[in-house]
Formats: sequence, structure tokens, C-alpha cells
Amino acid sequence: MRTTLMRALAAPFLALYCLVAAAQTPQPPEIAARNWILLDASADQILAGKDIDAPVDPASLTKLMAAYVVFDALRAKKIDLKQTLPVSVRAWKMPGSRMFIDPKMQVPVDDLVKGMIVQSGNDATMALAEGVGGTAEHFVELMNQQAKLLGLRNTSFKNPDGLTEPGHQTTARDLATLSARLLKDFPQYAPYFAIKKYRYEGTPTANDTNRNTLLFRDPTVDGLKTGHTEAAGFCLIASARRDFPNLPGRRLIAVVLGTTSDAVRTGESQKLLNWGYTAWEGLKLFDANQAVAEPKIWKGSEDTVKLGQPQPIVIAVPAGASKNIKTQVARPDPLLAPIAKGQQVGTLKILAGDQVVHEVPLVALATVEEAGLLGRAWDAVRLWIK
Repeated sequence: MRTTLMRALAAPFLALYCLVAAAQTPQPPEIAARNWILLDASADQILAGKDIDAPVDPASLTKLMAAYVVFDALRAKKIDLKQTLPVSVRAWKMPGSRMFIDPKMQVPVDDLVKGMIVQSGNDATMALAEGVGGTAEHFVELMNQQAKLLGLRNTSFKNPDGLTEPGHQTTARDLATLSARLLKDFPQYAPYFAIKKYRYEGTPTANDTNRNTLLFRDPTVDGLKTGHTEAAGFCLIASARRDFPNLPGRRLIAVVLGTTSDAVRTGESQKLLNWGYTAWEGLKLFDANQAVAEPKIWKGSEDTVKLGQPQPIVIAVPAGASKNIKTQVARPDPLLAPIAKGQQVGTLKILAGDQVVHEVPLVALATVEEAGLLGRAWDAVRLWIK
């Protein structure tokens, strides 16, 4: 019996850097930020970063997790976009960035979401937190529970809005993971992050502009969020989608933290996105649900099992290096039924020359049940002879 060594990914998302040989790896530009990371979200691959696991104050980037919890409540139909929520005195008196709502108002959830994302309103965020969680404290518990489910290992929330508080911290890596999952899990709500101007009726007109300056400069930028406190500095998570002949809609996410001004966070984020799109090439290897391999399966109701991924398999490689890319499938041999749909069965190894540069788990694209008693007995004899 021959067994091929299979190494599973420790985590299916953001687990690997691209391990291209140093001489071939594009060198990122100098970025004037304390911490930063560039994620190719189409390939689930980190292209470059600095101090990506160091603890940081997230400031209003916290509101991305608040948005995730609110969107999850909308998906579960616990709340509705047209539903109105009251504005508590606590929400009304929130310091910092505001939507300028007050306790005399009953505000639709749709407007509160816009107030939280576009205006970075702490009052809007508190009203949503109380409306979804019952209390802000319970809402924060929901945020931390969701952080664990998303694999944010170094994140701890103490409030829903991002005001500085001891123990309220995250990392550049965790923020990149959260941003990518937010866009992947809730594409129907992604347009909120691209809104350039918004204000609620009866509130100041001077407070209507999204602080993400890149939305006004780069037509491919469609989000996500700014943040600023004295402890955090000026922060920006910028997402962009650009079309290429071989990969339409390639998405990059730049997380730039701890800069000295709005102008610096904007310029450094633009620099990082442009570098990612020019120095790295997105390469789609297989379509969603396309069989990467169809190996023999023993003692099953079918003769073979199709292995692949439910989403396209995409990698990022240094520009011009795609011609050197090869793939290999590593899997147990023999494969024995039963195998459930979605069960990891092997690994797709992606090589540049002879060096493994990335690995992608391969799952069964359909369930293969056990064969009947005679079929299992016959295959047992054949395996023994083999």
C-alpha cells in the first residue's frame, strides 16, 4: 500500500504567506505606518506586511466587526433595514464622531448603518448595538464570539465603537481577515462601504462626507473604513477591485495603521494597492466546483470522487512568473468510502519550478456513500491483491 503524505492547512484562510524564493519576491515600497498588511483577497494570500501580529488600537476600524454582527442579525431576520430603532440617552451622548441623532428620533436601521459606516458615528453604532444586542455590553460579547469564529486570535473588543479602552485591541492580520470575510460573507451589504456622501435628514450638512478619501480618488476603491484616535494614529482599510483579462474583479485589501495624518494614510494605502496590482499577478488555476482530480475510491457507491474547491482556486505570483507555475495533488492512497461532500481529502500543491509556493486544501465535491456488502467485500479482495 502506498500512502502519499498530506499536509492540511492549519487554517483555511490567511494561513500562508507566499513562499516564493527571496530573489523572486517583489520588494514592497516603504510604507510610513507603524503596522501594515496587503492581502490579495481573491487568492486568500498575504503579499507583504510589517508587524502584522503586533497588538494595535483599532479605533473606528472596530466598527467593521460591529457591522459584521449587524449584518448577521439582518441575515437571520432578527432585524430589518426598514425597522426603526430608538436613540437612547447613552447613544445620544456618545463622544467622538457622530451622526447627530437624538432621543426624540426613531431611526431606520438602514440609516443607522449608513451613519455608522459613512459618518463613523459612535451614536449610530451605539443605537445599533443596543437594538441588536439589547445592551451594548451584550453586543460586545457577540462581537468577541464572532471574532473567535472568524479565527481572530489576537483580537479583544471592549466596546462597539472603537473609543480607546484598556484591552481593546487587534492586529493588522486580524483586521485583514475580518475585512475579507465581511465582503465575502455579506456581498449584499458591501455597497454601504462605497457611499461617498450621506447624512440623516435634519442633521448638519457639513457632516455628510465619507472620511475615506480614496473613494474620491480611485474609482476601483470600494471601501472600507477609516479610524483615528490619539493612541491609534490615522488608520485606513482600503479595498479595491480591478479587472484583468485573466482575472476579472481581482480584490486587494490594504490595512495601514498608525500613520501621522489623513493625507499619509491615504497616500500610503494607494501606494500599497498600486504595488500589489503591478508587482503581483492574479492567476486562476481552477473554476469553482471544477474537478482538480478524480481519483479512484474503494468500497464506495461510485468508482471515483471529484476533488476541488467550492470557490475558484486563485493564487498570486510575481508578475511574469505565471509561466513557471505547476500543480501537484497530494492525497491518501487508497481512498476509502464513505466520504462526505466538503470533506478535505487532499492538498493541491502549487510549485514555482521545484519549490512549493502555496497549498490549497482539496475537498470532495460530492458525497460518496459506502457500497453494499458485496461491493465492499470485492474491493477488499482487490486491495489485498494490489
